[in-house]
Formats: sequence, structure tokens, C-alpha cells
Amino acid sequence: MRLNDLLTAIEATPIATAVRESTWLFPTIESVHVLSIVLVVGTIMIVDLRLINVASRRRSVSGLMRETLPWTWGAFVCAVITGGLLFSSSAMKYAHNWQFEAKMVMLLLAGINMAIFHLGSYRSVTLWDRDSMTPTPARIAGGVSLAIWVTVVSLGRWIGFATN
Repeated sequence: MRLNDLLTAIEATPIATAVRESTWLFPTIESVHVLSIVLVVGTIMIVDLRLINVASRRRSVSGLMRETLPWTWGAFVCAVITGGLLFSSSAMKYAHNWQFEAKMVMLLLAGINMAIFHLGSYRSVTLWDRDSMTPTPARIAGGVSLAIWVTVVSLGRWIGFATN
């Protein structure tokens, strides 16, 4: 099956049709999506700002992550579900929009950055957990994460202007 055939099939599903044709469904889902993204990015920024030594320097990194990451993951699941519903309403239009494509690439890069951090410098967190100055690899991961998520939010907002 070709990509455009798959996209057309997605748009033809009953849920996609309902989202696209309802007066209130799309804006409601979009509002939940935006609120979810705010929670995802906000909780990630709390950790990132700690990693780059800008905020919460008296708190342990592991404790901060333990408190924020359940919220991050819950909101991320909600954002993926609502984003998928929004995408389904006009799959062809979104899939061929460079801002949407770039946002998906940035989300992939965010995941890669997170994996590198968790498989790398975070493995030795017990050695620097309470230090006010985190090691350079952790600072780099936090800075890269901040840049990626600011870009994701910017691209997401741009999609709204580019697809109307």
C-alpha cells in the first residue's frame, strides 16, 4: 500500500470524519492536545533547567525526575492520542506539510537525546545527583532537550498557520 493510499484510508475512518466534520470536536481535541503539550514541555523544562544548573540546584536530579516524569509520560500519552486524532482528520494535508514533518523529526531527536542521556550520564547519577553543578554531558543533554522542545512547540504552532 502506498503512503497516499494509507493517508486517504486514515482520513476515511469514522473517527477522522467525525473530528473533521464536527463543529466542536476538532477544537476540543486541539485544546486538550495543547494543554498536554504544555504539561509535557513544562515538566521536561523543570528537569532540563536543573540539568543545566539554572534552577532547583538544591534538589537532587533523581528526586526531581521521580516527581515530574510520571506527569510527563501521562501528558505525553494524551498528546500522542489527541495528536493522532487531529492528524487523522486531514492526514494527507498534515503528512505533506514540512512543518509537521520537521516536528516529527524533532520528536524523534528528543527521544534519541533522552535515550543517550539515560544510557550515558544518568547511569552515574548517584555520583553527582545532589551536586549543584551537573557534569558536562548532563548539561549538554539538558540544553539540547530545551532547544528541541522549543522547536517542537514552534513547529506545532506553525502547523496551525500553514494548514488553514
